[in-house]
Amino acid sequence: MNTQPAQSNALQILARKDVLSGLLFVFLAAFGLWASRNYAVGTALRMGTGYVPRLLCWVLLGLGVIVLVQGLRAPAPPLQQTMAAWRAVIAVTVGLVAFGLSLETLGLVVAIGLLIGIGALATRALGLVETLLAAVALIVLSWAIFILGLGIIIPIWPEL
Repeated sequence: MNTQPAQSNALQILARKDVLSGLLFVFLAAFGLWASRNYAVGTALRMGTGYVPRLLCWVLLGLGVIVLVQGLRAPAPPLQQTMAAWRAVIAVTVGLVAFGLSLETLGLVVAIGLLIGIGALATRALGLVETLLAAVALIVLSWAIFILGLGIIIPIWPEL
């Protein structure tokens, strides 16, 4: 019995961006629900530490299922297009990890510069000017919202 067509069909299903996105949402929601399992939930009037995180995880789980089902119903794109999508997934993921790891030590400006610079590698359509404008806009907005508006203590520049 030949299993090649079944494997090819399974890869075509997994190659759909909505299927991958839905699976990612479901996985992240399940992980969030598992990670917050010991937090006190409380009620809507007396929220515990786990109320909002668990609520957001349930919403993300629902959205993930909807996106996954829509992805399973849509026709599969050619495999060549999906290989380019992995470049975007990897670039965005590495950019987010770099931002998270560098924010406290390198400061807001450098961390957002890393985020935007690495994230810009996800596509060849972005030029240097667009990338720099996005970085400056995100730095200004982040500073205004989180540092100025909310008073969160985040270093702006690397501490020497």
